[in-house]
Amino acid sequence: MIGSTKTTKSIELPGAAVDVVRIGAGPKLFMLHGGDGPAAAMPFADKLAESFEIIAPIHPGFAGSAIPDHFDDMQDLVFLYLDLIDALDLDDAIMMGISFGGWIAAEIAVMSTARFSKIILVDSVGVKVGGREDRDIADVFATRPDQLARLMWHNPANAPNPADMTDAEQEIVQSNRVALALYTWQPYMHNPKLTHRLHRINVPTLVIWGESDRVVTLDYGKAFSAMIPGAKIVVIPRAGHSPQVEQPEIFVECVTTFAQ
Repeated sequence: MIGSTKTTKSIELPGAAVDVVRIGAGPKLFMLHGGDGPAAAMPFADKLAESFEIIAPIHPGFAGSAIPDHFDDMQDLVFLYLDLIDALDLDDAIMMGISFGGWIAAEIAVMSTARFSKIILVDSVGVKVGGREDRDIADVFATRPDQLARLMWHNPANAPNPADMTDAEQEIVQSNRVALALYTWQPYMHNPKLTHRLHRINVPTLVIWGESDRVVTLDYGKAFSAMIPGAKIVVIPRAGHSPQVEQPEIFVECVTTFAQ
């Protein structure tokens, strides 16, 4: 469905409102974006929209949206989306989370998969796989932009260049980072209890990982996948932390094949 109309609607929920982007038609794909913000998720969404109806909420605080005063950690997002899923009356949908959004998806799934037929996690953070002193997840807040580009991308030239952004776009990038820090800072990028809950995911789960990811390495991805009963991991070559951006055709094929 090339050229599908993209709509954005604000949905009022108890204690907060959330903007939801919809595009395409077909089986419902509930998509949770990563820390780069929704703009990073959209280029490949047009390809997915040829096969799915994408339902993509924008996390409060991202893309210039407001953060409710009472929000201060990841669990606020999780419960917001549990309310949103009920409000949307999703049924037999596929839930996909990318990076930080994968963590949210995993937290939702361990509470209930009743409204989802399948789960897809893409280069997800959210768990601790090594020892207490091991750095499982690169510190994206303390790393210089040039170093971060080498960690995140198979080809660092694919990293967004601030020099090419307008002032407004740079402000959005900075506000996204502030929101990401609010949700993920303490403890950094994981829930220490999640590893003990992933066994509760009882629907088919696909873990997609960029082979060159050095924010969360492939070994991390394999360990994460092994914690979920029956999960299958697919590795995308020549891709880093954002395989949906660096290898969109392969990525879309992985998603559509799994969804069949």
